[in-house]
Order: sequence, then structure tokens, then C-alpha cells
Amino acid sequence: NPGFGGQSFIPAMVDKVARIKALIGDRPIDIEVDGGVTAETAPLVAAAGANALVAGSAVFKGKGIEGYRANIDAIRSAAEGAARAAA
Repeated sequence: NPGFGGQSFIPAMVDKVARIKALIGDRPIDIEVDGGVTAETAPLVAAAGANALVAGSAVFKGKGIEGYRANIDAIRSAAEGAARAAA
């Protein structure tokens, strides 16, 4: 679903990602999610099978480079933890 910067996460995408992951199985195909990716939503889509996440607004809500870095680290950590748990 195309949108705009800062759009809300669409919860139905978690099931959509899981269905796509089931279709591709073990083939080396990336599943990318772009839209509403935050530290709260990243683990949902990562556990469902997404392995490429695009975060825009969630990254730039911090103050300066250190705030941006902290936001990226939080999203990455949440997604990696969920992906490991799902594997």
C-alpha cells in the first residue's frame, strides 16, 4: 500500500508478510517492509519473515545524530531479537 512519510503501520501487513514467507519457503528471497516501521512494529514483521525494514520517520524523531543512532539501534535490536526467536 503506497503512502507517505510518517504513515501509520498497517497491522494486516504482518499476516501478509507471513503468507509471502510461506510461499517462498527457504528460497533466498528478501521480504522488505516500508511503512510505519518502529521499534514496536519491527519485531512483528521480522517474526513474520521480513528481513529488510525501511524506517524513516521513526529514525528522525530523535535529536541529532546520537538520537538517530539510538532509534536505529532500537529498531535493529527489536527486529533481530524477534527474527532469532522465530527461527
